[in-house]
Amino acid sequence: MHLYDGHFGGMHLIWWIIWLIFIVWIFLIPTDIPYQKTKKDSPLDILKKRFAKGEISKEEFEESKKALKSE
Repeated sequence: MHLYDGHFGGMHLIWWIIWLIFIVWIFLIPTDIPYQKTKKDSPLDILKKRFAKGEISKEEFEESKKALKSE
């Protein structure tokens, strides 16, 4: 009966806000949820991991580190 005299204007606004939040959430959500996005390791990080695992010796680590720092 009195649907268009302003009594439900606030509810209409709330629905627009809910739809807007929903649409923004769909487009901005990361694709790999529930997992976090991982950053790519830098070459120096990879070198440190290889040294920590024992894949390369200290001399190789120092030489490679010097080469990476010079670039």
